[in-house]
Amino acid sequence: MNLLLGQFVLAVHLAVIAFNVAGLGLIPLGAWRGWRWVRIRWLRVLHLASLAVVAVQAMAGRACFLTDWQDVLTGAGAHDPLIMRWVNGLVYWPLPPWVFAAAYVAVFAYAAALWRWAPPERRHRD
Repeated sequence: MNLLLGQFVLAVHLAVIAFNVAGLGLIPLGAWRGWRWVRIRWLRVLHLASLAVVAVQAMAGRACFLTDWQDVLTGAGAHDPLIMRWVNGLVYWPLPPWVFAAAYVAVFAYAAALWRWAPPERRHRD
């Protein structure tokens, strides 16, 4: 059961990563192309907040809470299913923590700059 929950946490983690990475490219592309959905305020707040959580955790020298949770559930070992080991290899790179901290802060700064370059729409109150 724990292995199944660990796989679910990994799937959620992948979805969060995909959301964060996709937003970094789709927001400026959508602003340029006039796609209205890239200016939806709650979506942009969620994107910026998610990246802020990642950057703060990295600056604090901590792994993502989803990584920690997955490790607790699965034991993070060789007994993991092949697809889980393959996906883990894509997500978890063997680099020093400071590299990730610097990258996550830079990505957050880029996302914050997108907020100014392609701001979300303000709600108009009648």
